Amino acid sequence: MEETTWRAYCNGRKCGYAVRRECGAEEWRVLRAVEPVTVGAGVLPDGGGVAGGEGDMMYMRARFERVVGSRDSEAFYMVSPDGNAGPELSIYLLRV
Repeated sequence: MEETTWRAYCNGRKCGYAVRRECGAEEWRVLRAVEPVTVGAGVLPDGGGVAGGEGDMMYMRARFERVVGSRDSEAFYMVSPDGNAGPELSIYLLRV
């Protein structure tokens, strides 16, 4: 995860790039807002135009299992809390 840019795939489909960055004030606000949520999804209100007036933010909070395939690839599999077989969401990162 020390690389700055990764090619991202979601459930096997290319979805763009993932970029590592430091948490700013807006990111810390979001993390504090979802801290009490253990598993679930929802919408955080805009908060009065902070974040450049982009509107409400959807979030999903879940437990992910990290698998390091090699130095050039990593995967994150969402683990279902009710124990169903197979991941519901998979995210693959390949080094650019």
